[in-house]
Amino acid sequence: MANDTAFGKSRLRRARYAVAAVFCVHGAVAGSFATRIPWIQDHAAVSAGQLGLALAFPALGASVAMPLSGAISHRFGARNALRGMLALWTLALSLPSFAPNLLTLCAALFVFGATAGIADVAMNALGVEVENRLDRSIMSSLHGMWSVGALIGSAGGTLAAHLGSDARLHHVLAAVTLTVLGLVACQGVLDLRSAPGDEAPPRFALPPRSALAIGAIGLCAVFAEGASLDWSAVYLRDVLDTSDGLAAASTTAFALTMAVARLAGDRVVDRFGPVRSVRVSGVLATAGGLLVVVAPHPAVAIAGFGLLGLGVAVVVPIAFAAAGRSGPNPSQAIAGVATIMYTSGLIAPSAIGAVADATSLVVSFGLVTALAFGLVLGAGVLRSAGRESTKSAARDGVVSDSRP
Repeated sequence: MANDTAFGKSRLRRARYAVAAVFCVHGAVAGSFATRIPWIQDHAAVSAGQLGLALAFPALGASVAMPLSGAISHRFGARNALRGMLALWTLALSLPSFAPNLLTLCAALFVFGATAGIADVAMNALGVEVENRLDRSIMSSLHGMWSVGALIGSAGGTLAAHLGSDARLHHVLAAVTLTVLGLVACQGVLDLRSAPGDEAPPRFALPPRSALAIGAIGLCAVFAEGASLDWSAVYLRDVLDTSDGLAAASTTAFALTMAVARLAGDRVVDRFGPVRSVRVSGVLATAGGLLVVVAPHPAVAIAGFGLLGLGVAVVVPIAFAAAGRSGPNPSQAIAGVATIMYTSGLIAPSAIGAVADATSLVVSFGLVTALAFGLVLGAGVLRSAGRESTKSAARDGVVSDSRP
């Protein structure tokens, strides 16, 4: 019996490291893409407003494709489904840089977002399952590994931009490399399978009323995150007249501070609680947004983006955990909060571009700052979601685990 227990713990540790590696690969794709957005904008010859429209398509594609993830996992098993969906996402990295105009860029970004969304749902579901079996929080650190991946990808993109390399070559090489790494990482994840005769999960779940306020907190954080990740490099280049290499460093600063905060986030939230953690996060994010808006020098703006990353880092993992404790059906609440947050991701890039076209990018990040302050005002809604066990948060019909 002791040997069986030790074997089980060993498998869970392996599964945790494997899903952490998957998060890292997923984040590396996002970071690799974000740092080359200025190059892609120039190659496709689109304005700031048109770029904002195009950058809405990844979130639109994700929102359309996300519901398919559960059905795919139900049919093929979690490991095989994740393997295929992650490979589609990594390979899709190469598409946007080949787009020669606005129409093809929107189409490429729709596919890019759709593959991102289905892989995102699958890896988060597996992460929640591992967390429940370990009976301790790991979701913040898993999201931290996503940020580590985004940092690695953005660092590579910063170097490529500094060297003036063609983004098409950069992204093809990155896509091939990350596809191989993703396939290797998927070998160690839990091989969850549904019982014969179980119905596939529903394609859409309306959020219960108890999850709406929590979703609003997540919306503020995801809006600030999406705006910073997609527009930070453009902001430094267009507002502060920096080189592409230095502009890309702002994305790296944002990814770095977010990664550090998320890796330490589980212990921070356990010590101070979700309400205080989100309130302090909101103060830091607001301060970062203000620095970006008033920055007279690129270094100040880069510091501001770093503070924004630090401020929004733990909010999304906290929102998912709170949703799972907010009502009698944790799975439905989590799905509802995810839908709200993806809607925020859909709105953010296009809203920043639209406001920038009508006024300026400085005003756009004034909006980001105001939403960041919403975290300070709204953190109290998390108080009703206590610190009870979250073991039921990932029960979506998965009943068995085939041993590797």
